[in-house]
Amino acid sequence: MNKSGPASSRDGADQDQFLTILSREEALARFEAALFPRDLAVEERALSDALGLALASDVVAAMDVPPFDRSNVDGFAVRSADLEAAGEASPVHLRLNDETIACGTAPELPVVQGSATPIATGGPIPRGADAVVMIEHTQPLRNDAIEIRRAVSPGQFVSYAGSDIARGEILLRAGTLVGSREIGMLAASGIARVLVTKKPRVAIISTGDELVQPGLPLRPAAIYDTNGAIVAAAVSEDGGDAVFLGAFPDDEDRLEAVMREALATSDMLLLSGGTSKGEGDVSHRIVARLGKPGIVAHGVALKPGKPLCLAVCDGKPVVILPGFPTSAMFTFHDMIVPVLRRLAGLPPRNDARVTAKVPVRIASELGRTEFVMVSLVEGDEGLIAYPSGKGSGAITSFAQADGFLKIDALADQMPAGTDTEVMLFTPHVRVPDLVIVGSHCTGLDVVTAPLARAGLSVRSISVGSLGGLAAARRGECDLAPIHLFDEKTDTYNTPFLVPGLELVPGYRRMQGIVFRAGDERFEGLSAEDAVLAALKDPSCLMVNRNQGAGTRILIDRLLDGVKPDGYWNQPRSHNAVAAAVAQKRADWGMTIAPVARAAGLGFIPFAEEHYDFALVTARKPRPAVRAFLDSLISPETRAALERAGFRPA
Repeated sequence: MNKSGPASSRDGADQDQFLTILSREEALARFEAALFPRDLAVEERALSDALGLALASDVVAAMDVPPFDRSNVDGFAVRSADLEAAGEASPVHLRLNDETIACGTAPELPVVQGSATPIATGGPIPRGADAVVMIEHTQPLRNDAIEIRRAVSPGQFVSYAGSDIARGEILLRAGTLVGSREIGMLAASGIARVLVTKKPRVAIISTGDELVQPGLPLRPAAIYDTNGAIVAAAVSEDGGDAVFLGAFPDDEDRLEAVMREALATSDMLLLSGGTSKGEGDVSHRIVARLGKPGIVAHGVALKPGKPLCLAVCDGKPVVILPGFPTSAMFTFHDMIVPVLRRLAGLPPRNDARVTAKVPVRIASELGRTEFVMVSLVEGDEGLIAYPSGKGSGAITSFAQADGFLKIDALADQMPAGTDTEVMLFTPHVRVPDLVIVGSHCTGLDVVTAPLARAGLSVRSISVGSLGGLAAARRGECDLAPIHLFDEKTDTYNTPFLVPGLELVPGYRRMQGIVFRAGDERFEGLSAEDAVLAALKDPSCLMVNRNQGAGTRILIDRLLDGVKPDGYWNQPRSHNAVAAAVAQKRADWGMTIAPVARAAGLGFIPFAEEHYDFALVTARKPRPAVRAFLDSLISPETRAALERAGFRPA
């Protein structure tokens, strides 16, 4: 990486300060003050080319719609006064005029007293008529006449000129996003071209030596570039013309050349990574010399999103988003979308909000406004908001969350049981059909696959067996997967149930010691002997599981009170344990046989545990619960579980 040389001393280096933390409100105010007010680029476009753009000015209706009084039904144009006395006992006969009014046909004959004119839906009302009788309410007579046995009121089945759109009224306001409905309104008013705001061209660059583009082989210690794709998609969703230029290493001279070219050909520049003032982070130093006024905020009292860097370079916004996906996307939606939408001529987002109860305590950091991604489930007394708990590096936090809640900067926690406001990512709450909260297992995907194919939505939240039982007791889920061993009774799961819960047998899975194949410290040993061998070797590093997990109980049984090096490394899933061993960050741990096999690791069986489900009895009649129970016992699912390495109960 090139961190020195002439570029390091160029104009703007005086802005190379460490993060000066600003409040969210002050940072956004500085950013907007440096950008606005400004004239937006506009252009005239044909309706067919205006889809997805924002109107640059109000559109005034130049004509009435409909432009004439017209019939709403197939029938006969009449004078309502002629039918005042009509009834079942006193039918009225009307002679038919010698014309039929179809759509697009201008009437030539007036409707005089005692006459009627056949008319089609959409046909212009002829002179003299003030109502229409449906054809179903008439009887034909000889000599071109009809019989009517019911009275009509003036204006019946008539749409008057301008009743839909009146000449001179505001048809659509500036800032309206042109969609299919808006195009229909404009076309109905005879408008062929409209003035729209040009989409701002937004250049997007990912930075970091560790990035590899999706589809290419992943080298050691590298990760796939998710920010480039997701930021580009988010820009398009909020009115921008996204241009992804690729991922570039932390080479200062090369990166500066790319950034200068991107800024010269675009209206806005977005980067991800390089904001934290780390040894390898160079983006903010380059931004400081791209133009005036330069960096207006570098460091915002947000969690996630503290390293956010905001700049305006010669009138163009330049943003460096944090490198972690959740941090990048949250700061983009919270801080950048308001500016992007203004540049695109769009009104502010109107995000929906709901009230939900937090089931667990959420710790927070004093001095930083924290936004926590949550998944919503339906509890016995309303919505429940489960925090994602995956951290700012987890891309699934955004994809799987329904919204986020806010913890004030002056609070160090949000207590369990708090009713709080949740801002939704979508216009409506997407409450899943089936909620599973408890122990993590890859076999769940096998069991729930038929439900997904049937169109049922399933949400699985991994909190461990004990956490799942607590959620089930509170009525926050339908099923809690558990695998808890009770040493007193020498049985699984049943002793842990409480009234209102019943046990549904699931499947058996083999837990055991996982290690790298060929490691002589473990090869050929039993689980007990392997652990003893590991404890005797000071260089042997373990990886544990999180508290509350059934696997943790098994590990603690084997360790018998000993806490070797690595004991406090506590990932929340079997896959994370296998990855730690495979990547040599640990030498041994405990996971299930299918995960060990998939990772190509050595495996020593220890205990076949019972992976069962604590069912909330009151929820048993629900269709999604019944579908889950049916899937669990179906021959197809049982065969699929066996193929995956599990043994159905």
